[in-house]
Amino acid sequence: MTTPLTEGEKQTLLRIARDAIENAVRGKSLPPFKDESLTPTLRDKGASFVTLTISGDLRGCIGALEAYQPLAEDVREHAIAAALEDPRFPPVTERELSRIEIEVSFLTQPQELQYSTPEDLLEKLRPNVDGVILRHGFRKATFLPQVWEKVADPSDFLDQLCYKMGVSANTWRETKLQVYTYQVEEFHELN
Repeated sequence: MTTPLTEGEKQTLLRIARDAIENAVRGKSLPPFKDESLTPTLRDKGASFVTLTISGDLRGCIGALEAYQPLAEDVREHAIAAALEDPRFPPVTERELSRIEIEVSFLTQPQELQYSTPEDLLEKLRPNVDGVILRHGFRKATFLPQVWEKVADPSDFLDQLCYKMGVSANTWRETKLQVYTYQVEEFHELN
């Protein structure tokens, strides 16, 4: 993380995400950002994931692994996508808006993890710290560090990540994959 976000910046991003979701679900357009209302950090390029839950159950999660646009825009874009475009779920309805809980993850730049064997890979992973990206040819999948809370065993974590990528769960044991790790600064709405 270059510079940790301030509490005010976190609250601004959560407000941006909430406003974006509510407007998008209601079919309203969003006004452009007024740059002077954003801190330099929120105007700088940043990569984020926005995760939506209802009563602790996943309702949508979309994001970017690489920074390509201002962080405020990134959060807004991914909040709308998590609500309306996550292929695992139907679009969020207006009825659900009051129950949606929003979590934002601000990502570091992914770094390639060098390893020699499947056992070496398991030893180098840092549960509850690292988000993991697996690449195999044109396929790619990631789990945020928060996924370790539900899948604590590194072997299971990699099995499920391979499955998410659309390959056999054993692929990481049988083929040397490209592996990248990253960290997040994660924050959520307070109820």
